[in-house]
Amino acid sequence: MDISCSDTGCPPVTINAKGINGGISEISGKISSQYLSALLMTSPLAKNMVELKIKDELMSAPYVYMTIKLMKQFGIDVKYNDNDNNYFQILPGCYQSPGKYFIEGDASSASYFLAGGAILGGPVTVYGCGTNSLQGDARFAKILEKMGANVEYGNNYITLSRDKNIQLQGIDEDCGDIPDVAMTLAIIGIFAKGQTKIRNVYNWRVKETERMIAMVTELTKLGVKVEEGIDYLIVHGLQENEKLNSNIEIETYDDHRIAMCFALAACGNIPVTILDPKCTSKTFPDYFDRLAEFTSNIATTTVIATTNKSN
Repeated sequence: MDISCSDTGCPPVTINAKGINGGISEISGKISSQYLSALLMTSPLAKNMVELKIKDELMSAPYVYMTIKLMKQFGIDVKYNDNDNNYFQILPGCYQSPGKYFIEGDASSASYFLAGGAILGGPVTVYGCGTNSLQGDARFAKILEKMGANVEYGNNYITLSRDKNIQLQGIDEDCGDIPDVAMTLAIIGIFAKGQTKIRNVYNWRVKETERMIAMVTELTKLGVKVEEGIDYLIVHGLQENEKLNSNIEIETYDDHRIAMCFALAACGNIPVTILDPKCTSKTFPDYFDRLAEFTSNIATTTVIATTNKSN
């Protein structure tokens, strides 16, 4: 296989190949699961069996297993050990159409409206993900349930509400499998009683921006007390009669998720200005229109159609 790129060492990349032979490949899983997912989807087209080994830790593992489940529904089996995220075996095969297939909405995008419902009390219903969802980020609703929200699940919908006489409670949560919605959890932590500890999110530091620094910086500007570690963030919830800084300008760092999660501060009566809101066009170009619709209709069940996924 002949691979070349520009003189700068950056794309565009040119690949001249005569198919994939197969064999054994060792890759890192610490930075992103996307590399493994790409190799998994390509491997059935190889001439021989492919064995993929993760040489360290696999981050965002639910995305990998979502890929594997999708492949199975299109006729491809991937062999792996349920207790081992480090080895995958794929035989040559042909993808086959299942005839009909339900396309899920984006659970990551749904998280913002579920979080808004938890802050405001709801109820809110998001369609496109539910008990049948393959997406790891659908677990976010269960986290909100542990914090005190009421959650009802259907095959392809989630309804959330909260008794306004019951305050959300801070939690200690390993978010290694859901790093994107963990950012939304940090905002929820502002309005929860006690501390919300978000653990195992080292890969925040290697995303669209250095998300750990961005989250700490912008939360601190709001007046939120936070503690930062190499792979964790602790958010201290508002205490009784405590007020945060209002009308703060939130830098987005050209990161769609920074813009979307910090906009939720306004649901808790903390006015903010989001700089460069157009950065949400990466995954949710009409996010702020939908958020305005959501907040104006929160007294009744609000339907939110979610968009396609980019993790």
